[in-house]
Amino acid sequence: MRLIKKAISRPVKVLTVLGRNGFLNWMSDEAYIRLLYRAEFRERLDLEHPETFNQKMQWLKLHDRNPAYPEMVDKYEAKRYVSDIIGPEYIIPAFGVWDSFDEIDFDRLPNQFVLKCTHDSGGILICRDKNTFDIAQARKKMNHFLKHDYYHFGREWPYKNIRPRILAEQYMEDEEAGELRDYKFLCFDGKVKCFKIDFDRFSGHHANYYDPDARLLDVGIVNNPPVYDRELYMPTDLEKMKQISEKLTKGLPFCRTDLYEVNGRIYFGELTFYPASGFAKYTTKDADLELGSWIPLPGKDR
Repeated sequence: MRLIKKAISRPVKVLTVLGRNGFLNWMSDEAYIRLLYRAEFRERLDLEHPETFNQKMQWLKLHDRNPAYPEMVDKYEAKRYVSDIIGPEYIIPAFGVWDSFDEIDFDRLPNQFVLKCTHDSGGILICRDKNTFDIAQARKKMNHFLKHDYYHFGREWPYKNIRPRILAEQYMEDEEAGELRDYKFLCFDGKVKCFKIDFDRFSGHHANYYDPDARLLDVGIVNNPPVYDRELYMPTDLEKMKQISEKLTKGLPFCRTDLYEVNGRIYFGELTFYPASGFAKYTTKDADLELGSWIPLPGKDR
């Protein structure tokens, strides 16, 4: 009875589980997105006259079918795509890519490395010391990640036919910070309108948003709330990061460019077309509307 009550109170959780496991594949993308949106926000999704950021994310999933997107979100293929635009010096070195975990020759990998799946978001393992790295546990986790069809949950079509593989990359860490500093640039119509910095990931996970000149914005997400009095480390070369982001997103209605700063050098992380799959709850309705107003919908707003 408790489980039934919980399911009724949080139907989006039920839909998420069903969607991730492919039980709702019989539904069209639009029908599924409308259902999930209503469950999450308790309101009808307006695809005819979308205004908010979340609404426009759903519209873009259904109508912006740029054939380059699958290559841009594939963790391995994106390296080549991005290198051709901004140069190989911004690409994190790769040690190899494999179809299965058992193809990996760990003897040929350095003492520190990162394993990630090429076809999803979040399928990642970090090895800081190969001598203590649990290969059996890593195999179990990576095989689970390989089976995960990222398209199923939010119907983010660029991920639909990406070949699941495992990529090994160089381990990156900023000496001063003792971690990987990453900056997420939100580009609207090829222009950086704001960027965000995530922090305290393992003790609360917060995120602050800033305008292109690093001034704090009154924008935030409920699940990762901003801390307005927290002073965060800003990129050494903010202007260069903005230039890179705008080169990579030129001509696109929306794309988030994730960049790292490691010991004063800039590295490319990934490209994201639908942050939180368009289901993030903002701290204010005005924030959702303002971000949405910056997105021109192809063939609709131009």
